[in-house]
Amino acid sequence: MKRTRGNPWIGIGFDAWRLGWEASTVIGLRTLKIAHGGESGRAEAELMIQEKIEAGLSLQAKAFSGGLGATPASASARTLAHYQRKVRANRRRLSKG
Repeated sequence: MKRTRGNPWIGIGFDAWRLGWEASTVIGLRTLKIAHGGESGRAEAELMIQEKIEAGLSLQAKAFSGGLGATPASASARTLAHYQRKVRANRRRLSKG
């Protein structure tokens, strides 16, 4: 979310809260799927690990290339946005069944 005036940390705090809420939803959905077991549970566990590694590495690449911005606020906002996209995609996928 772009912040053009005022204190950017208020919006960043809200974005962090929203990411935490959405991530907890994904954790619950994934836990149910993995606990159910079977091939789909095993595949979800493997996908979860793979996605976490890829998300961390791609964020690291953004940081090294300057893609997170030059200020602490921009780095924080872009980091949250990076993970928000991943978490939102997982919530949508897991909510479908």
